[in-house]
Parts: sequence; C-alpha cells; structure tokens
Amino acid sequence: MCGRFTLYAQPDFIQDEFQIENDEWISEYESSYNVAPTQKVLTVVQGKQKYRAGFMKWGLVPFWAKEASIGYKMINARSETIEEKPSYKHLVNKRHCIVLASGFYEWKKENGTKQPYYIQTNNNKLLKFAGLWDRYEKDGNSIVTCTILTKGANETMEPLHHRMPVMLNDDNWKTWLTPSEYSFDEFMKKFYKDDISLSYFPVSTKVNKPSHNEKECTERIL
Repeated sequence: MCGRFTLYAQPDFIQDEFQIENDEWISEYESSYNVAPTQKVLTVVQGKQKYRAGFMKWGLVPFWAKEASIGYKMINARSETIEEKPSYKHLVNKRHCIVLASGFYEWKKENGTKQPYYIQTNNNKLLKFAGLWDRYEKDGNSIVTCTILTKGANETMEPLHHRMPVMLNDDNWKTWLTPSEYSFDEFMKKFYKDDISLSYFPVSTKVNKPSHNEKECTERIL
C-alpha cells in the first residue's frame, strides 16, 4: 500500500518534466517530507493541449457518497479489482491522474515495533503513481479527490510489504493519462512495465506523526 510519501522536487523541474500548460499551481506548492491522507497532493491530468497540474485531496470520495469522510478509507485502490468496485469502476476508463512523489514510506515489524523505511528510485527520479480521481459535491461545495492504485509487491518491495503503488515510467505515463484510447486491461497487458529500480533504508519514527514534516524524516538511521 502507500500511506505516506514525499514531494520536494523544484516546481520548474515538474513544469518542464510534464510539459505542464498551466502555472497557477506553483503559488500553492510547498515541499513536503511527510504527505499524509486527506492532505492536498499534486497531480497531473490530461489537458487540452498538453498536461495540467493541480492539487487534489488524497482519499477518493465517489460522487455518490453520503459523506466526504469516506475518503480517509480510500487512499489506495487495488488495481486487480477496480473494475468491479462501485467506487472506482466508473473512473477506470475516464478519470486517470498521476500523483507525483519524490519517495514514499513503508513500515515493517521488527523486534516488536514498526520500523519505517523510506523508498525511492535508485537514480532519484520523480515517482509517478497511477491514480484515479472524482469530483464530490454537497451543499454547494465541490472537492476533487484521488486515490493511488496498488498492486502486489515486486521482489524488491516484498520484504517490506506485500503491496506497493502502481508506478508509471517514462514510456507509459502519457498512455495512462489518455484512458479513452486504451482500456485498463490493455494498459496492464501491453503498456505496464515493472522496470522501476527502487531502494530503501530505515528512517526515524518521527515520520509516524504527520506533524513532523522536515527533511530529517527521509534521512537514513543506523
């Protein structure tokens, strides 16, 4: 699964990396070393000409939900079953997004306690989590929310957890953002590649509390 992550890339880099056609998001952007559920996360979606960046609330709230609080339970969606679940199936071939991250955290039970680990790419590239989004309206208020897709862990991640985020690479992220051109099944069979090299190391338990949001959260401990 994915319950905490970081994003501290420079806005100009993100703007160039994804050919972003709008720039109003930059004034809202702040680096974060401990992004937690229900917080705003930076996402990329297909735009009219290129791609658009903007913030969504992390934790999907389906348009038909009675209360927005359901979003806290829907920060992740199992990619194997999203076509069956009422909360996601109407989004599968329609509302795709990419959730941007510099790295993410996972916890492993060791010596009776849960030890957090920080995971990132071996070349420190930006991570692109495959996501779905929806718009929820109630009492005249509207919020845009998202969820991160997960899948079974690969050999690198398996020692930490049996699940991991679905991560896109340089070859397929644009395909993910054009769901009208390819069905979800086609994407998973033809375009998804598990070739992103990851590494991880133990970090301080300070990351357990969302109020701790400093670079120290990502630093290796002995």
